[in-house]
Amino acid sequence: MALVYLAGDALETPDRVALHAPWDHTPLGTVGQADHDLARRAVTLAHDALPVTARLPAHVRRDLLRAISEGITARADALARTITLEAGKPISFSRSEVERAAVTFALGAEEATRLADGAQDLDHLAASAGAFAVTRRVPAGVVVAITPFNFPLNLVAHKLAPAFALGAPVVLKPAPQTPLTAMALASIVREACDRVGAPRALLSVLPCANDVAESLVTDPRVAVVSFTGSAAVGWSLRAKAPKKRVLLELGGNAAVIVCADADVDRALARVIPGAYGYAGQVCIKVQRALVHADLAESFFARLAEGTAATAVGDPHDDATGCGPMI
Repeated sequence: MALVYLAGDALETPDRVALHAPWDHTPLGTVGQADHDLARRAVTLAHDALPVTARLPAHVRRDLLRAISEGITARADALARTITLEAGKPISFSRSEVERAAVTFALGAEEATRLADGAQDLDHLAASAGAFAVTRRVPAGVVVAITPFNFPLNLVAHKLAPAFALGAPVVLKPAPQTPLTAMALASIVREACDRVGAPRALLSVLPCANDVAESLVTDPRVAVVSFTGSAAVGWSLRAKAPKKRVLLELGGNAAVIVCADADVDRALARVIPGAYGYAGQVCIKVQRALVHADLAESFFARLAEGTAATAVGDPHDDATGCGPMI
């Protein structure tokens, strides 16, 4: 039996998928697979909790996000090891990701207290003299978040922190290659909810097959879909949910421009790890370099030398910059 998180509670599921480390194929255990019934239950719990979570005071939302940030920091070593095990990310990169995720939630805590009401005068005409409008930011509704493998903690944080800052419940579908990091984060979120008195239904984590994920996207009770991944899948999901707010973060196409007056040493120090760090499995990886003709010959010769010298191997080694492809 394996685990999923349903409104903060760990559940066993009859269906499961085995996980293996991409570096050496070491078995990492199994993870649960949510079915259509469990997906409906998750949305129901989130939808039923929305009237409560949407009215959480700003100080509770702030304290929740702070508690999550503190929980990540307290478990930083374990989270980094989990990312390296299941994603094959070099451990130095994993540590940086954990640090960034803690900051992401800390920034969300600050935003939770900035979402203040606003007012605007409407007395632009004689007929509207004395009139004014009040604006408020409120959750649009239940959020379905679908995240990729390459940043299994911080790209999840990018979706959860803004939602929690407003009090919007989230049903998260993590990448099938890296669900263990999301499960670890779900435990931290649950503890934070209990600590500040927020409903656990703010988060469900459901590893699942694509057809189950699609049912989450098309559920009429879901108001927002936030997807990070390939362009083909992203646009397909948007087409399936034309009346929802669909937020897409799709593939990158990153170039480096090296001008005639560039600091070549600095440029090479950024281009090489930018291209080959984490085996290039980064949304903003360097995909091509456009180099001024006066520098091109020497630049590309040194680029080849630096590439050959890149430390490739065991992602658990602090010196490794390029680990396995997932």
